[in-house]
Amino acid sequence: MTMNITGKTAVYGVIGDPIEHSLSPTLQNAAFQALNVDCVFLAFHVLPSGVEDVLRGMRGLGIRGLNVTMPHKNAVIAHLDEVDETAQFLGSVNTILNDDGKLRGFSTDGTGAHRALEENGVDLAGKKLVLLGAGGAAKAIAYTLAQEVSELVLLNRTPQKLDSLAEAVNQKFHKKVTVASTPPNTIQESLKDADILVNATNVGMYPNTAQSLVAAEWIKPDLAVMDIVYNPLETKLAKDAKAAGARVISGVEMLIYQGAASFELWTGKPAPVEVMRNAAITQLHR
Repeated sequence: MTMNITGKTAVYGVIGDPIEHSLSPTLQNAAFQALNVDCVFLAFHVLPSGVEDVLRGMRGLGIRGLNVTMPHKNAVIAHLDEVDETAQFLGSVNTILNDDGKLRGFSTDGTGAHRALEENGVDLAGKKLVLLGAGGAAKAIAYTLAQEVSELVLLNRTPQKLDSLAEAVNQKFHKKVTVASTPPNTIQESLKDADILVNATNVGMYPNTAQSLVAAEWIKPDLAVMDIVYNPLETKLAKDAKAAGARVISGVEMLIYQGAASFELWTGKPAPVEVMRNAAITQLHR
């Protein structure tokens, strides 16, 4: 990839600690080049103590947009001028837009999951969703998908982390929400009449690629399975689901669509999704 960087080139980036593993520069620079826009996307290693300085610098340097990854998704909020409803509810921001000096925060994780499911033929309306995990991405997915599914089962090793989310989702969307821990019998029982399963934990991520919270025999052919882990490209859960004849949505899909949502917030242009997908898969194969 060649870029002609000049004094007019707009700067975007991602902040996190660590950050070297991020695929965001690969996705976003491929998208900028495909649309022939004069922009560059960089990765910035930022320690927790440096968050306030970074956002002050974002204004001062005119950096147009930032993605925010762990552990800064909560900390940035105190230094923003405006936060959208979803990000405010979640207490988590993963996208910042510099709007002529006004820093506006958004969460695109839930949007990414929703688009990944929708674009891969999964109908959410009236369905039962089982979601594993209680991190920022899990909460964003639960909040966004709760607007369409009829029932949510939220499972985590420490279920107390999900109590406030479950109560808020129930009050806001009037949906049936169940919270429980993750012993094997609970997961198995929850999946018996489930329509959609989303793994939003890091179980199965490289190097622990032989791990899965879901036994292969619990997966039925009419289940849609999305694992947000994208390294490896095909997790054990995804392999087991494919072998069972279930519909499988790769973690790369959520990564691409949340990145596409950020791109569209920053530029106002439709993201070149296929270009971003090819760039991500090529980089992961390397």
